[in-house]
Amino acid sequence: MALPKEILPGLFHWTAVHPRIGVPVHSYYLARERVLIDPLLPTPGGLAWLRKHGPPKHILLTNALHSRHSAKLVDAFGCSVWCHRSGLSNLAPELGARPYVPGDRLPGGTRAFRIGTLCPHESAILLPRYKAVAVADGVIRRDKGPLAFVPDSLLVDDPADAPRVKRGLKAAYRRLCGQSFKHLLMAHGTPWLDDGHEALLAWATVRD
Repeated sequence: MALPKEILPGLFHWTAVHPRIGVPVHSYYLARERVLIDPLLPTPGGLAWLRKHGPPKHILLTNALHSRHSAKLVDAFGCSVWCHRSGLSNLAPELGARPYVPGDRLPGGTRAFRIGTLCPHESAILLPRYKAVAVADGVIRRDKGPLAFVPDSLLVDDPADAPRVKRGLKAAYRRLCGQSFKHLLMAHGTPWLDDGHEALLAWATVRD
């Protein structure tokens, strides 16, 4: 675990080991906009760091399963949590999460984009001010390697469904590449900076 690192002016990234699944996950903070994306607190000093650099006002979830430390952040800062409306039932009622649908303008000048296929609330969040997009679970990156799917055992309940789901996800990412962005911010993987659009389009165009 490490404190956040500024990867673009005003945009911070960090990794932390998820206590339930035991693997590193990735979170982001838009300091000027005071917006967190899929936040898992980086270290025991994470709240103090956020208080110094904000504090945050909003939490955007790319997927309802990414609430992570949202409850702690709501308690500490009174953040508003935003999630695709179909995922609200997956969240604790005390979060008081607000719904969004694809195309909605969200806090910080961001915008929701539908991915779906994997689950109804699988989404991407466009960050026009940063020329970036944040994605959820449909595509991952191990260290600084190529883009990939999660293993089929995590992707689907029935292995026979894997080809259909992969085709649907790649089609959704090709549609996402119709938007303007340079940087690809992963919930599970190292951010792909500068040529993230090209990397995602190339991966989504190759048939499995």
